[in-house]
Amino acid sequence: MPGIVPAHGKVSAPGTASSPGKVPALGQVHAPGTDPAPRTEPAPRAEPAAEPPPAAASDSTPASGPLPDVDGLAALIAAAAGRHLPGGHLSADADFFDAGGSSVNAVELVAELEDRLGLEIDLDEVFADARPRSLAQRWLKAAPAAGLRMPTPATTHRTPTPALSTTLATPDPASPHTTARREDLDQILADLALVDRLPFTGSPEPLPPRRILLTGATGFLGSHMLLDLLRHSEAHVYCLVRAADEDAAVVRLGEALRSYRLPWSSEVRRRITVLPGDIRRPHLGLSDDLWGTLAQELDSVVGVAAAVDFLRGYQSLRQSNVLGTLTLAELAATGRPKPLHHISSIAVFNEVGITAMGEDDPLAHVDRLVAGYDQTKWASEVALRRARDHGLVVTALRPGGIGGHTKTGAYNPQDLSSGLFSAFARFRTVPAFRHLNAAPVDWVSRAAVAAVCEPDAWGYDYNLTGVPNTLDDVVRDMALGGMHVRVQDWEEWRTDTLARLQAAPVPELTFLTRVLQSPTALKLCEATLTGPAATMDRTAALVEALGLEPATRYDARAQLKTFERLAGDGLARLPHKDDQPYLWFKETAEGAVRPVGTSAPATPCSTELTLSIASMHQLVTERRVDVRGELHCTAVHPEPLLVERGDVWIRPEEGIPQQHGLRHQLLRYRLQLRDTDGGRWWLEGRKYARARRDVWRQTRALSVEIGREGESAHLAGEIVVPADSYVRDQIDGIKVDPRLTSQEKRAAKLTWLAWFGLEMGRGLLGPFARAAADLLDLRRTQTPTEHNR
Repeated sequence: MPGIVPAHGKVSAPGTASSPGKVPALGQVHAPGTDPAPRTEPAPRAEPAAEPPPAAASDSTPASGPLPDVDGLAALIAAAAGRHLPGGHLSADADFFDAGGSSVNAVELVAELEDRLGLEIDLDEVFADARPRSLAQRWLKAAPAAGLRMPTPATTHRTPTPALSTTLATPDPASPHTTARREDLDQILADLALVDRLPFTGSPEPLPPRRILLTGATGFLGSHMLLDLLRHSEAHVYCLVRAADEDAAVVRLGEALRSYRLPWSSEVRRRITVLPGDIRRPHLGLSDDLWGTLAQELDSVVGVAAAVDFLRGYQSLRQSNVLGTLTLAELAATGRPKPLHHISSIAVFNEVGITAMGEDDPLAHVDRLVAGYDQTKWASEVALRRARDHGLVVTALRPGGIGGHTKTGAYNPQDLSSGLFSAFARFRTVPAFRHLNAAPVDWVSRAAVAAVCEPDAWGYDYNLTGVPNTLDDVVRDMALGGMHVRVQDWEEWRTDTLARLQAAPVPELTFLTRVLQSPTALKLCEATLTGPAATMDRTAALVEALGLEPATRYDARAQLKTFERLAGDGLARLPHKDDQPYLWFKETAEGAVRPVGTSAPATPCSTELTLSIASMHQLVTERRVDVRGELHCTAVHPEPLLVERGDVWIRPEEGIPQQHGLRHQLLRYRLQLRDTDGGRWWLEGRKYARARRDVWRQTRALSVEIGREGESAHLAGEIVVPADSYVRDQIDGIKVDPRLTSQEKRAAKLTWLAWFGLEMGRGLLGPFARAAADLLDLRRTQTPTEHNR
């Protein structure tokens, strides 16, 4: 493979068969120094590092003493790490994150290692490879030059030691990161060689699957695929769920489905079998009998489960993302031949400078992939390509960014796309990018399930990336939603966003803060934002052939529900009525009012209002317009009254006739007023549609009631918008946010007029339709009995 130069000239697959002619479970084959079952099975220890010669003591360097060997230092780090894990223990060769550690736990661990042991280890190094033995080996490589001595739990001062470098592009071949980089490439080659241990298999029957094993059903995409498999096939689905036992697995799956607003019903429960297991374990953590039964009875294997973390390195992620995938390939190739459907990722193209991302285009050069997640997705897909040589039918499905559900708004809070869109909406800035290859989860899931259930689709590669968004698309969508954004170059946007998140931390965006601080993750972001548009010709042909909904751009309307949920959960910030209006216009009305229930002379009354909307989102969700301005009515107060807050609802209650009468509500006004003496008043107004010929006047006449705050109405009457000012102010006089371009301003006006005109037309048509029905009376003639009732 280009770009990979193995250390020592060759790489052999680690591990050997337990006996001649017998192929061991792939999960049992691992590189020296790793642990396939981190919590329970210790791996062989590495050889101790050679003890360096003593260094001369100085005023600035602590007295040198014998450096610890790898085992001793690894034991100290493992003991410290165990205190930050749910189980309270970590073996020296187990991965901290696989054992249940979180990003927050990693930060706490780094602080403890420095404060209690004097080990200054960068957080990025922990994310890259979180095995205590690996951390110990890297620290010891840097120790001799600094004349360091054995750290102990009793250490009360910080021993000066060089922080391990996190810079990837370093010319120093002896630097710790260069060594780690070389180790990752060697490990990738070793993992690819494991494919040769797969059994050979035949072609599966080309029939829709009836028994499917699904991993990752508790994840965002996997949970939606589970429901789509049940909705669009007759298959029984075996869900592999990481849990201690079946009861715990069932509970975990149910909670996951409910969290994504998916049904967890008796019908769903009837058509699935929940299997407690773990893709990181040999034979998925299943008993030999159950493994053998599944190998003979399954029709299809669908691998969705993966550790998705853009900060962790290859060594930290390989157990789940690479070895777990190979274990699924082993299951698919064992016993009855069955296809393997692998959820890969567009990340296999995440090389800075790549020019094309088509379904059959070459993948990135692995030595140019920076993030561990990208490397593991590349390694697993390339390994499965090799597995095809063993007869295995493999379908690679590559989503890009997976956006929220267009109907429910459910989203993945840890997905980078969710974090970026939340930051766009929260801070009203976006980085300059070429394309965002993202699609809503409901479309991605449906397309993936279509490939799983259609035998003619098996064995190919598919990009499930939807229609790419350009920078102009995103800016326009945000503006349409009332969130006018400023475009910045990538480094300016990163610095500004990071400063905002640090000044006012948002707990739900902590992961985005860490991504923006990580040199490795930044390279991933750079590749994502500067990459070309992904193409998906084969996917589009499949979708068309099966009569499914074609992919559409993940635009403002598709994102609406998700933005609402992001805002409700504290990630994004939707437009507020106190923001600068997106669109506004004036409305003046003149008329008269008199005391309620009397024939007293009428008093002139007029309004000078400004009606505005913060966003089209406000219209779609609330059908409401904001109001500011003044009321002039000497019957209320000699001086004009100020509108402190005002709302206009368009076709309230969907235009249902008021009190079962013949008048259908077109508009409802509610104004809170304050006079110059501090008195507070209210005004309630309604425009009605009637089955009469004065349609033009109906759209301009407002029946009003006015009263003191907390009291019933004192005055009532009618005010009318003059015909000449209606067109001048409310059509020709529309103003739009000056920050928009001329084209965006025209689009905003046309969108508002089209939406408002349609609503008014529907409102005016209602009473005429009802009058026509009453006139024609198409109901059958009543019988005498019915008439007497």
